[in-house]
Amino acid sequence: MIPLGGEAREVALAESQAVLSMARDESMRGRLAELVAQAEDGSVDGDAEQLLEDVLELGLQTGRIRAYYGPGGEQAAVKTLRALPRGRARSDSARAVSDALGALAGRPLDRVSVTSVAPGTYTLSIEAGGIEASVRLDGVGARVVSVGS
Repeated sequence: MIPLGGEAREVALAESQAVLSMARDESMRGRLAELVAQAEDGSVDGDAEQLLEDVLELGLQTGRIRAYYGPGGEQAAVKTLRALPRGRARSDSARAVSDALGALAGRPLDRVSVTSVAPGTYTLSIEAGGIEASVRLDGVGARVVSVGS
């Protein structure tokens, strides 16, 4: 269960209501109505968590949340998103990448490059002091592809 309070609750509720007002599929309308009800009550769980992730990600990616609720609303949405399952997974993957790249600390930087793999997917390659590291960056998060000599 993810608690929603203050500005996070306001943004989650308003964005969920906005998406509900545009939904045409009856099944989706029912799911969104449940999300709205849970957000009104101040916490979400179960299927509503995944749906809230989708709603917040869409609002953040399009810039709608910042445009409608300002920087404070955007930060509240980001904080909420980080508490949800995919947000936690992204944070965990970023931490794992940072830990792996720690092997490069203190070494002279030889080369850095970014390669576009597919739309929204990139590989960051770093060579430092004889060690090479590759990191994949995409919508799922950041993942170490390789670290070695």
